[in-house]
Amino acid sequence: MTISPRFSASPRFSGVGRRALLGTALLLAAGFAGLTPAPAQAEATQVRFARNLGLGYLPLYVMEDKGLVEKHARTAGLGEVTASYTPLGNPTTITEATLSGNADFGAAGVPAFIIAWDKTKGNANLRGLAALNAQPAYLNTNRPEVKGLTDFTETDRIVVPSVRASYQAIVLQIAAEQVFGPGQHARLDPLTVSLAHPDGTAALLSGRTEITAHFTSPPFQDQQLRDPKIHKVLSSYDVLGGPASFSALWTSAAFHDANPRLTKAVLAALEDAVALIKADPREAARAYIRIEKSKLGEEEVAAMIAHPEVSYDLAPRGIGIFTDFMARIGSIRNRPADWRDLFFADIHDRTGS
Repeated sequence: MTISPRFSASPRFSGVGRRALLGTALLLAAGFAGLTPAPAQAEATQVRFARNLGLGYLPLYVMEDKGLVEKHARTAGLGEVTASYTPLGNPTTITEATLSGNADFGAAGVPAFIIAWDKTKGNANLRGLAALNAQPAYLNTNRPEVKGLTDFTETDRIVVPSVRASYQAIVLQIAAEQVFGPGQHARLDPLTVSLAHPDGTAALLSGRTEITAHFTSPPFQDQQLRDPKIHKVLSSYDVLGGPASFSALWTSAAFHDANPRLTKAVLAALEDAVALIKADPREAARAYIRIEKSKLGEEEVAAMIAHPEVSYDLAPRGIGIFTDFMARIGSIRNRPADWRDLFFADIHDRTGS
């Protein structure tokens, strides 16, 4: 099978991949009409989340499994509020869903959120409600001779969730500049292809496609490394100099301002989810497995959640690393002066960076 470096392709879908594709199809069927979200009714009776896949979004899995938004909406006097969660494997599609009014909140990697904030500044005004976690992303390969970025050739194809927009794509650009020198951040871009994590994992493990590397995240990177033919080339923490927020949750200023109590209920639900994850990684693992219908073992997932390099925290961390780099190379036009410029005042009291 041949996969173009410019387009997504995935002939074989895992269960998660099929659900992500179905979610995309449903949102596309609803139509993405322009760049301004549909007017939100004051104190809406439903709230719709579009999220990416994997443990970087675990607070949303726990919120769904435990009905936490519904619980806090009732506590806030909003009555019966319905929360729905659509899994999507591409951060660009998640942004489009929030812009078109087909989702009220989007959850994806921090760089995709930064791009969405930049593009909508002064119109839809997408801003962050909270970060979700910090975790390392691994660049894995099935080519034993690849020990570093300089070993990739023009015949290699590296999977990322979204070319030039995802967390992995931007970290790869930072790494390329570190290795190849100033102005060389796009050196490996022609090798990248966009695939959802489950489908990239299937392609890498099969060894029967031109996919030779995958820059992914937990639990997919851990699944890959169980195969002795797969090894890690680098970790995002190596590139960034340590932990930084991996994912974020955002919404439009229109929805936020029209639904103040519901927005606070969502934030309270996030707080409860993070507290549960920290207190009981096994129950958080069970929630993830139930929602994903995953075949991974409870103990294995709990170990990933409790890994010492992983932390679940709503305070944004290391946002400036991304905004400074992305502004310098032209990925965004607006350089924020502070991380608070990207997030609603609801979390300005947190210690972020």
